[in-house]
Amino acid sequence: MKGIVSRPELVAMIGKIQSVVPSKPAIPILANILVEAYGNHITLSGTDLTVSAKVQMEARIEEEGAITLPARRFFQLVREMRAPEVEIECGSEEIATITAGSSKFRLNGIHKSEFPALPNLSNSTSFSIDGATFKEVLAKSVFAAAKEDSRHVLNGVLMHIQNGEATFIGTDGKRLAKILTPVELSESHTHDYLLPLKAVDELVKIMEDKNSVTVSLLPDKIGVEMGSYTLITKLLSGDYPDVERIIPEHSDLSFTLHREELMSLLKQVALFTTETSLSVQFVFNPGELTLLANTSEIGEGKVSMPVDYSGESMQIAFNPLFFHDILRHCKDETVSFSITNAHNPGLITDSSKAKFVIMPMRLSQSG
Repeated sequence: MKGIVSRPELVAMIGKIQSVVPSKPAIPILANILVEAYGNHITLSGTDLTVSAKVQMEARIEEEGAITLPARRFFQLVREMRAPEVEIECGSEEIATITAGSSKFRLNGIHKSEFPALPNLSNSTSFSIDGATFKEVLAKSVFAAAKEDSRHVLNGVLMHIQNGEATFIGTDGKRLAKILTPVELSESHTHDYLLPLKAVDELVKIMEDKNSVTVSLLPDKIGVEMGSYTLITKLLSGDYPDVERIIPEHSDLSFTLHREELMSLLKQVALFTTETSLSVQFVFNPGELTLLANTSEIGEGKVSMPVDYSGESMQIAFNPLFFHDILRHCKDETVSFSITNAHNPGLITDSSKAKFVIMPMRLSQSG
C-alpha cells in the first residue's frame, strides 16, 4: 500500500479513535489500529472488542492495501512531525515506511488479517438526531452512572425507547439523572439499550454540535455515525433496575436555588470534608440556607445564602460533590429543588426535561 495524506488531518483522525484502543490490551493486536488505503480514502479503525471506532479521510492512494500499526506510537510520531503531508507505504513485509519532508521512519506493524472485524450494522433500525441534542442527553445522564460497581448494569447509561421518545438514565444508587428527547422511530418500537460508559464518554468527547447524527439500533449493539466518524458498541447485558420509584413525584417543599451561587458555596464547604466524611449539612430556615461541614482532621466550614424557603427549620445532609455535579449539568440561572424530609431523596430540575435525584446521607455522617 502507498498513500499520501494531510498530516494535520491525520493527527485529528487518529486522535478521534486512539482513545478507544485499550492501554492494557488482552491480545497484542488490540494495541494497534487498522490503516486501510482504498479508492481515494484512508480508513483508520480501532477496537477493544466492546467499543469500536473508525474514521475516514481523503488521501492520494497510489497503491491499495492495509496494515495495522501500534496506535499510540503512530499517533505520537505523526503529531511530532512538522511537514504538511505524510506518506505511508508498506510492501509485503509488515513494516510501514512513514515519510514526512526529510524525515523517514520504519514502524513495525502486524498483518491486517489478525485485526478483529468491526461489528456489522446491516439490518439495523436507525434514526437521525441533532448532534447537540444527542450530546446533551448523553452528558446529562452519564455523569451519574456508576464508574465501578459489582452491579455491572449500573456501569452504563440506559437508553429506553418507547412511544417515539428516548429516555436516558444514569445512576450509581446515590444519585440519578434522567432526561428524554423525541426520536423519529415508530411508536411501536420499544426496547432498552444499555450503553457502556466508555462508549458514552467517547461520544460526548467526539460529538460536534453542528452535525446530524445517525443512530443504528440492533438488539445487542448500536452504531453512531457522524460525518466520517463511526462508533459501534456492544451493549451491556442484564436488567436495569426500575428507578422510577426513586424519583419523587410529590414533595412537601419546593423552592428555587441560585445555581452558580450554590455551586460556589458547595466547592468552598467541600474543602472541609474528607473521603471518609464526604457530607455537608444543609440547614434550611425561612429565607436562608446554611451549609455546614465539620471534620476533626480539617476544621469547620460554614456558608449561607438567601433562598425563598418558608417552611419550618429543617436539616438534611448531602454529598457536596454529587450536588455540585448535578448543578453543573443544569443550565438555568436558578433550579427548582423539591424535598419532603431529611430521609427521602431530593429532586432538582431546570427548564429542560431533565430530572436529577440525590439521595440524602445520615445526618450523623455530616459532622
